[in-house]
Amino acid sequence: MSIWKRKSITQLLAEASDSEKGLKRTLTAWSLVALGIGAIIGAGLFVRTATAAAQNAGPSVTIGFIVAAIGCALAGLCYAELSSSIPISGSAYTYTYATMGELLAWIIGWDLILEYAVGAATVGIAWSEYLNNLLVNVLHVSPIPYEWCHSPFQHSSDGVSGIINLPALFIVAIISLLLIKGTQESAFVNGLIVVTKVAIVIMIIIFGWHFVNPVNHTPYIPKPSVYTDSHGVGHSYGGIMGILGAAGTVFFAFIGFDAVSTAAQETKNPKKDMPIGILGSLVVCTILYILFAHVLTGVATVEDFRGEGGEASVAYAIQKYMVGYKWLADFVTVAILAGFSSVILVMLLGQSRVFYSMGNDGLLPKVFSEVHPKFKTPYKANLIILIIVGLFAAFVPGDIVGDMTSIGTLFAFILVCISVIVLRKKEPDMPREFRAPLSNPSFPLVPILGVGVCLAMIYGLGWTNWARLLIWLAIGLIIYFTYGIKNSKLNK
Repeated sequence: MSIWKRKSITQLLAEASDSEKGLKRTLTAWSLVALGIGAIIGAGLFVRTATAAAQNAGPSVTIGFIVAAIGCALAGLCYAELSSSIPISGSAYTYTYATMGELLAWIIGWDLILEYAVGAATVGIAWSEYLNNLLVNVLHVSPIPYEWCHSPFQHSSDGVSGIINLPALFIVAIISLLLIKGTQESAFVNGLIVVTKVAIVIMIIIFGWHFVNPVNHTPYIPKPSVYTDSHGVGHSYGGIMGILGAAGTVFFAFIGFDAVSTAAQETKNPKKDMPIGILGSLVVCTILYILFAHVLTGVATVEDFRGEGGEASVAYAIQKYMVGYKWLADFVTVAILAGFSSVILVMLLGQSRVFYSMGNDGLLPKVFSEVHPKFKTPYKANLIILIIVGLFAAFVPGDIVGDMTSIGTLFAFILVCISVIVLRKKEPDMPREFRAPLSNPSFPLVPILGVGVCLAMIYGLGWTNWARLLIWLAIGLIIYFTYGIKNSKLNK
């Protein structure tokens, strides 16, 4: 048995040709840009912006968005090369299996579980926050009591302790059951949600610009200090470290952009259109993100985001400071709830596919790849995911699970960038529809820069998040060496 055994590229391409014969090259560069914008603008922007401003960077969270976008662009170019070279499902898990062997494939698969599961929990918690805002400010009814919509690690300003986040658990359970039944959102509904999300961002920028208070942007880059949050965790606030920390925190807002790279085999001209699709969608979203963050941190203060405004931050800022725009706060609350539900569905769907792939390869028990006889979905995997994600959503604070998602995704991006370097060395003659620019085999600049920027953001997230990632990886290695290596189909 070898932990470094790789799936052969020939085998993967054969699987790809069998499973993807029906794909047609229909997407243009602008189709990819639209796809990217729809995938990128999600829960992260409406929740993590305020968190990063409060804990890390203040108004300079805008610079954090630029750093995060650069890291995404570099990793995205690597994703595009790999997706055009190894056109099969599994994303980073498959790429790593083909280039660096089974052990690292397991690590990245286990890491993707962290990304999707904890990401879905983060959005579920944000959904809970905006649900309470809907009840109080839109429907004008009593909110869910604090103890039933917060984790045991959270305490209100008047000393009430959380017990369980029931709304977050509820939305995760409902969507998991929908996925088991095979219910999928239609393209039409998804399109409406995408248009709504973009419209929200643009309206907040346009209407909120007139309410920006220059005092809130002074100084734009705060002096370096340490901010201790309500959980007793210290964060580097201000200066370069604060900006790097903010970049790692708001990185959550960019998760989903790699969906563009997975469409390489359906693109008319991948060599030309993939860079336009990836970089174009990132540029558009980054501009919107910077303007949005500039307005949000200018309308409300950092102290607002450290207090009551930390939850449902966008609606809070509009209600408190933008007089005459309550209708906008109400619209934001309803639309964000719909958008969050869509994001949770996609993340749980992605999570089940990772479990399914690893179950098929024998690295996880067969139960993860068993399909329901009627609904034709991996229903047992979905039930296990429901338990895992539900526990995170119900009992862990949102800022903690959000940072865990960011560090997990950054780690995945690093391995994707390294995969490009390894594959260039081991398979120099492999057909590649798209090649990352400035990346010849002797000096692959883009993958090296991608690794460097992602490592910098991980560094900015602080030692508590490094520790959580290491503990998660340690648990994964125990499972691999006690089960996965013995049952791996490739090793058999």
